[in-house]
Amino acid sequence: MRILVTNDDGVYAEGIRVLAQHLRTLGEVFVVAPERPRSAAGHSITLHKPLRLHRVHLLDGTIAYATNGTPTDCVTLGAHAVMEHRVDLVVSGINAGPNLGWDLTYSGTVAAAIEGAVHGVNAFAISLAAEEVLPLARSESDAPAEPPTLHYETAGQAAVQIASMLMEHPLPPHTFLNVNVPNLPWHEVRGFQATALGKRQYADRIETRVDPAGRPYYWLSGSLVEDRDQPGTDVYAVAHGYVSITPIHLDFTAYNLLAPLHEWVAQLNELARR
Repeated sequence: MRILVTNDDGVYAEGIRVLAQHLRTLGEVFVVAPERPRSAAGHSITLHKPLRLHRVHLLDGTIAYATNGTPTDCVTLGAHAVMEHRVDLVVSGINAGPNLGWDLTYSGTVAAAIEGAVHGVNAFAISLAAEEVLPLARSESDAPAEPPTLHYETAGQAAVQIASMLMEHPLPPHTFLNVNVPNLPWHEVRGFQATALGKRQYADRIETRVDPAGRPYYWLSGSLVEDRDQPGTDVYAVAHGYVSITPIHLDFTAYNLLAPLHEWVAQLNELARR
């Protein structure tokens, strides 16, 4: 099996190194990742400047390719320029922090898995749900928080098991998996759960501050609001110690709204003819 590994935390992030090490037990691994962190890049692509690839060595000696592009670009470059169109699986991660619920739409990690599905390849994104890794903006007077212990090995083991299942049970076209792993030692994880997207968002998103020259500036901030009490969702599963596996389809159509929308369109057409 030929596996393309990427991320949005950058080519030198610990998570991608651990992920590549674990997946190497299943096949040939190619690492193509942004040369710098590109968190929250979403499904953006680079159109107005050339993309570059250069070989680098990770801490364990792994040869990787770094690019000035986005996580989405990494999948296209990896599949076409590095792997010559021979890709069996795209795995994006291990992200330092969760990609639960509606956060999925912002995530560069998830966007790389989306691009894998666009290319018609089995794909999944995997994130380590350690909230403290990506703190919200604090007051300048706040003392820095102690960094948490990150159990990347747990996510690496989960990735191998999920990848092994995909070898035997490929996904339908235009779908991928979004995986979130609780930040726990492997022996404390309670198992796997198939989940739907939960509710997760940020309130009071903009904080206004003033620089030394008296000019206002703005910081994306806010308090996290999530529903941990709804069984069957990714938010609930991770909060209760389970690895969440959420199937995602590229078709965003709200089919339940098509019938009423046809009625609205009929009325709009009638108004347009008057």
